[in-house]
Amino acid sequence: MRRSFGTLIFLAFLVFLAWLFFWPLVKPSVEQAQRSTVLLSSPAPTALPNPLPGRPLTDTWGGARSGGRKHEGIDIFAPRDTPIRATTEGIVLNVGPNTLGGRTVMILGPGGQRHYYAHLDRYPDLTAGEWVNSGDVVGYVGDSGNAKGTPTHLHYGIYTAAGAINPYPLLAAGRK
Repeated sequence: MRRSFGTLIFLAFLVFLAWLFFWPLVKPSVEQAQRSTVLLSSPAPTALPNPLPGRPLTDTWGGARSGGRKHEGIDIFAPRDTPIRATTEGIVLNVGPNTLGGRTVMILGPGGQRHYYAHLDRYPDLTAGEWVNSGDVVGYVGDSGNAKGTPTHLHYGIYTAAGAINPYPLLAAGRK
């Protein structure tokens, strides 16, 4: 069955109208997928900035913790409410509490690494799915979770598909 030129123009116009209507609804998902693809295909960083600029770093990786656990990150001590800066660009995976970390933020960064910020006092206006740039404020230092009553600090961890890695060497390399 052949369609007339007028019918084809009309159908093309309907498709165009449908695209105008639906594109704003699907555009965020398309952009999120594109950003995720770029992050996952980018190499993991070899150096990172300190999430608490100017604060001293100590390698607390692997220290003994309650329940026979090992410390899977480093603790960076700072006064309560000190702004915590994202160490990489990425997509916010989670903003919310958990038992050990208290108030936490998790960001998917380059190379598929997940950057974990824990024991926060509070959050900025940040939601899951949001894009952050390196240096953006992702939280404020506190003592939430199992750190309640300890000196205020940030627990910073990095997780890969193979498990936790020590962030200290990357942060130390970022100082140079």
